Amino acid sequence: MDFGLATEFYPKDYQYLSDQPQAIRPKMDLLQAVQRLHASLDPRTVFACYGKLLQQYLPVQGVQLRLKGHQFHWGRTSQSTVSRELVSKLGTAKLRYRLQRVLSPVEQAELEQIEALLSQPLFNAIAYSQMSEQAMFDSLTELGNRHYFGQCIRTSLARAGRAHSPISLVVLDLDNFKQLNDSLGHKFGDRVLTQFGKLLKCGIRNADQAFRIGGDEFVVLVEGNLESAVRMSERLLEMLANETLFHRHGIACSIGIAAWSAGVNQDQLFEQADRALYRAKAAGRNRYCIATRD
Repeated sequence: MDFGLATEFYPKDYQYLSDQPQAIRPKMDLLQAVQRLHASLDPRTVFACYGKLLQQYLPVQGVQLRLKGHQFHWGRTSQSTVSRELVSKLGTAKLRYRLQRVLSPVEQAELEQIEALLSQPLFNAIAYSQMSEQAMFDSLTELGNRHYFGQCIRTSLARAGRAHSPISLVVLDLDNFKQLNDSLGHKFGDRVLTQFGKLLKCGIRNADQAFRIGGDEFVVLVEGNLESAVRMSERLLEMLANETLFHRHGIACSIGIAAWSAGVNQDQLFEQADRALYRAKAAGRNRYCIATRD
């Protein structure tokens, strides 16, 4: 990946003078450095590796990078800093190095060498991370998708089993959505789904996770007991009733709730909540029902 160095370390009239003894550092192995930087596709891991390489060869004790909403930090703060820029296809990355002391001209050249190695592995890792995130989220509602839900519920149930902590599953289905989508068109349907996604994100707590797993079917993993899931469901039904778009077109929501218990796997928990959902629909819709123990 092409990149350019957009700033200089020092003014042109700067002269390096140091009376401080300098530690003997190992000779730089560029091949090993490249291999270490390319060993991961996690951006934070790549940047931490970069920081450790700097520390190994130079009097650098910390580094910070900012790039289009991404921020990476490694190491400690210091009074002596140097700012740099890397220009790449992803934009201009701003780097700030925290130094133990002023760099010598030789060390300055070595920093330029190591810095040149960072661009491709870090920006590749950022791009991979963005693609991975897109694969986990529904583009219309910006909620997690079915695949991501499968991963999260497995993780959540395993954690709940280890910690003996409560967790509940809420399954939601929009009432009358299919008829309106067919009569008013898919653009209207997309508008409804987008708005419901926003409402769902506003109606849950930070600890809870919401997903769109089908056309108009949504689920929420609630980090809490049955009472917590019921409160969230009541809050969502109230928010939905006060939303003009849904009220005007008679769009409501049926909800099924199931609390996890030891020995119940993810498929069984979903089946319990799904059965409760259909009980809510059969009882007149626009309400929630709680799963009963078989």
